[in-house]
Amino acid sequence: MNAVEIEEAISQLADTPFDPAHFPFAFLAAFGNPATTIKRLRDGNTNNSDLGGVLQRNHIHILTAPKGETDTALSALRASAATARAKARFILATDGEELQAEDLTSGETLVTTYADFPNHFGFFLPLAGISTVQQIRDSAVDIRATSRLNKLYVQLLKDNPEWGRADRQHDMNHFMARLIFCFFAEDTDIFHGDGLFTATVEQMSERDGSNTHEVIGEIFRAMNVPIRDRATAGLKRWADAFPYVNGGLFSGNPDVPVFSRIARSYLTHIGGLDWKQINPDIFGSMIQAVTDEEERGALGMHYTSVPNILKVLNPLFLDDLRARLEEAGDNARKLLNLRSRMARIRVFDPACGSGNFLVIAYKQLREIEAEINRRRGEADRKSDIPLTNFRGIELRDFAAEIARLALIIAEYQADVLYRGQKLALAEFLPLNAQNWITQGNALRLDWLSVCPPTGTGVKLTGDALFNTPLDQAQIDFENEGGETYICGNPPYLGSTWQDDDQKDDLRRIFEGRTKSWKSLDYVAGWFMKAADYGTHTPTVAAFVSTNSICQGQQVPILWPLIAATGHQIAFAHTSFKWANLASHNAGVTVAIVAIARDPGAARRLFALNSSGETVVQQAANINAYLVAAPDVIVTKSGRPISGEAEMTKGNQATDGGHLLMTRDEALALNLTPDQWARFVRRIYGSAEFIQGKLRYCLWIEDRHRVEADDIPPIAARIGGVRAMRLASKDKGANEMAARPHQMREMHSATVGTIIVPSVSSESRPYLPAGYAPPGTIVSNLAFALYDAPLWNLAVIASRLHLVWIATVCGKLKTDFRYSNTLGWNTFPIPQLTQTNRDDLTSAAENILLAREAHFPATIADLYAPGKMPDDLRAAHEANDEILERIYIGRRFRNDTERLEKLFQMYVAMTTPRGKRA
Repeated sequence: MNAVEIEEAISQLADTPFDPAHFPFAFLAAFGNPATTIKRLRDGNTNNSDLGGVLQRNHIHILTAPKGETDTALSALRASAATARAKARFILATDGEELQAEDLTSGETLVTTYADFPNHFGFFLPLAGISTVQQIRDSAVDIRATSRLNKLYVQLLKDNPEWGRADRQHDMNHFMARLIFCFFAEDTDIFHGDGLFTATVEQMSERDGSNTHEVIGEIFRAMNVPIRDRATAGLKRWADAFPYVNGGLFSGNPDVPVFSRIARSYLTHIGGLDWKQINPDIFGSMIQAVTDEEERGALGMHYTSVPNILKVLNPLFLDDLRARLEEAGDNARKLLNLRSRMARIRVFDPACGSGNFLVIAYKQLREIEAEINRRRGEADRKSDIPLTNFRGIELRDFAAEIARLALIIAEYQADVLYRGQKLALAEFLPLNAQNWITQGNALRLDWLSVCPPTGTGVKLTGDALFNTPLDQAQIDFENEGGETYICGNPPYLGSTWQDDDQKDDLRRIFEGRTKSWKSLDYVAGWFMKAADYGTHTPTVAAFVSTNSICQGQQVPILWPLIAATGHQIAFAHTSFKWANLASHNAGVTVAIVAIARDPGAARRLFALNSSGETVVQQAANINAYLVAAPDVIVTKSGRPISGEAEMTKGNQATDGGHLLMTRDEALALNLTPDQWARFVRRIYGSAEFIQGKLRYCLWIEDRHRVEADDIPPIAARIGGVRAMRLASKDKGANEMAARPHQMREMHSATVGTIIVPSVSSESRPYLPAGYAPPGTIVSNLAFALYDAPLWNLAVIASRLHLVWIATVCGKLKTDFRYSNTLGWNTFPIPQLTQTNRDDLTSAAENILLAREAHFPATIADLYAPGKMPDDLRAAHEANDEILERIYIGRRFRNDTERLEKLFQMYVAMTTPRGKRA
């Protein structure tokens, strides 16, 4: 279940009469527990409460109490031995009038009335496997509003199917934007009177909903009539109480969809929420999903957390502004200069969605400006920061409208916070009529027309905020000549998942620059457009991106093109999880990269340490792999640059399934033990090695060919290989038909083989390489070092090697994609003494022995996240200790330091002696 579905279930529970016996089970069901789990708890099979309550192991202990004894019940739960034994995270007590709970992990408590506890459902989200940041957890009103708006939207489309057609989609979206404004306005005194909109609809419309559309239409018409024209407009007396809003929000198509009794009920329920608590930075991204059929199933799950947004905005410009504020102290002149500078800052998000980045940027600037005004004794001063300095491009029209609405709400809330309700109201209406969020395809629009360069004018002026054509955003800035910052979280989309239109977007940008553009992630288009934009006007652009554009094959394609425009990396945040509200969602792994033509002498590199805290490093340079090292592109090498053992790809069968066999197929050959020993081998690819799958192959040396042909089952398989290769359109396969008894390659070891999977999950703490005895065959789905000294395994199985291949080889989906020419052959290894080799050999043996001690556990079992056996982990730690001391005389502090050393060595090893600095 997602957060919206949980909220709905909790709200339904709170609305029904309290039943002490039923409550615990209904509560657990609301958080996604299946009926079978609830039944086992009801039957007592899994309920180990020692207080007569309901105890779900690892989750929660619930106890219902007599009236007035909630405090006592919670104390009993806290002291319960069963609570401790079951490692319950939460305890909850309620008497149907009051509800109290405690998070035993954090110590945080909740005390609320029973009727109001749905507004605090976020407190319990971990019960549904939803780990999220505080800002989302506390946004219960936003989630409840989203849930109810979604119900209304779906019901209205059911009642008005014609409004669901493509040609009416904009009308429907615009109608929803109008409703959202009304709900917010009636709870924030923008409309005079308490709950004016909802109350008017309830009083003037029939309970069956039959004339609700007429009542709402009249209200909307009133808000489009200036006060001076009211006398002649023929408005209903009850509609005349609504103010003139302007801004185009209530102009245009006056139609309102027809309401059924159910739809009218949903509307009044929405009006019953407290919209003063709406957070525009959160609500906008959630509500845009209401009208997006693809996103509705994950309603509100694509929220971008404020802390993550600030990972972009703080180093982009906010940190500098705060530093200047600190430097200014109470100096009136310096404070004035800083305020004037801030009024000219333009923030441009060319993938703005519902405006999260723009809203957060605006709110942060208003906070700094308010402090300036306070220090200057001008607390009531009107803001100098215009909304039109916050530009955006968004593909979906409703998201673009919501972005504008979110900024309007943010402006009003900031005015109330910093100037007071009276001044905020006096200046809020009528709305500004300018249109500064553009609806369109950001990769095809001219960014210079949306956010013009400093000192240049623009061609068009929008005359209505919500009614101007959405692709006409070219308006002058109020405060010309300032700084421009580009930011955002553009769509990622690896090359495999791009549709034809998206491929064409990238073609338009990269064709003529590189022939390899089809391999780029979709987000690369935003980086290239930002670099082109930066050649016309000074700017710094920072985007959240999949970390794959800074790994593997994309680095040599994209980053030389960025560098050709004169841009360098100004700051970056190395890989971290960009989590959202979805249940059990670990989030996509992303990086933040900022580019500028003049990034300054000191670049900043942010990373998460082992405790999950952000650390920052000052660097003279940050390269395309997001390492504090010189600019270098790691390229494939035919041989190991450090002179270590050669690694080759395994043997490719090209057999049509005739040389490769399952165990049953191999046994079906009915071979004698001697024949089995001569003709059958165990074969490993990545899956066979990691998951312990049994697979075999025919392995026929030329000297045994005649004997093999005399064994009918083997001869039949050889014939099948010949037929397949002859029928192939591959000339190489045709030529191989001359030796149908063999694979394309025939590599095997006489002493032993080190096996390296070509694909391995990124969640494993080490690359699961291994060792196999002689006679073992490696397929082309893995790599092999034949008869190599065992110390090579110690290197491959190290943390040091893992961070290298993760950086230079890149990933396949979320798995590490190994490459011998790019990962192993480029890996820098210092010159080893015999003692070094002996120590590493012992370390590799200890790793293998630790694995063997857990037979028959597979590699997948042993290296599962959080389940690695202690002795195996200790063996790896000892291996890392030995290897890293060879490099720098001690353990590396973190992966950032590991990569810095490796890149330093790589540059030294690959730069011709005469060209070294």
